[in-house]
Amino acid sequence: MNKLYPDAASALDGLLFDGMTICAGGFGLCGIPERLIDAIQAAGTKDITVASNNAGIDGEGLGKLLRTRQIKKMISSYVGENKEFERQYLAGELEVEFCPQGTLAERMRAGGAGIPGFYTKTGVGTLVAEGKETKAFDGELYVLERGIRADLSIIKGWKADEAGNLVFRKTARNFNQPAATAAKVCVAEVEEVVPVGSLDADAIHLPGIYVKRMIVGSPYDKKIEFRTVRQREAA
Repeated sequence: MNKLYPDAASALDGLLFDGMTICAGGFGLCGIPERLIDAIQAAGTKDITVASNNAGIDGEGLGKLLRTRQIKKMISSYVGENKEFERQYLAGELEVEFCPQGTLAERMRAGGAGIPGFYTKTGVGTLVAEGKETKAFDGELYVLERGIRADLSIIKGWKADEAGNLVFRKTARNFNQPAATAAKVCVAEVEEVVPVGSLDADAIHLPGIYVKRMIVGSPYDKKIEFRTVRQREAA
């Protein structure tokens, strides 16, 4: 089975539709599926629900889909650094489901493992728990969180073999791994594809069984959200 596609548009062909739910990997601007996001923007798919750690920044990452008003709802744990996100939310134009960061990762992992829900202490007694079922275990109160199942997951990897076995690099591993398992179809973009057998089997982070389609997105202009430098000392 050939999983490698020539570009993002062809890899997403037949998978996009209005009103769909997408799990997107990445953390800030690190490890985000840039080429796939661009292809979704170009396709004009609208009324999308996106489960992702955040929505990028203004004009970058998922922020591009916010700017074109293609996202209807965000399920996310961090909403800073994005003025358009803030504006749409405060104006009632964007539905937001806040979810603690670890809970969001576990909701994706649970969805991928076929677990419909789980109980956690995180968020008990806060706005996060409003309207949700709670239950006591050993005298402690827990809140029920639902696993996330999406129509499509889009992820970014460092290196993959031709069978789709995939390796993430450092912080880029965040959310990409659970997001990949939580959807009916996972499309991955990677920096490099190598022959089967080239990767150390013990070093593979995501087995190829989860990856249905792939593209090589290189080269990348790796952006930095904040650049902090030490003030130059006087001579």
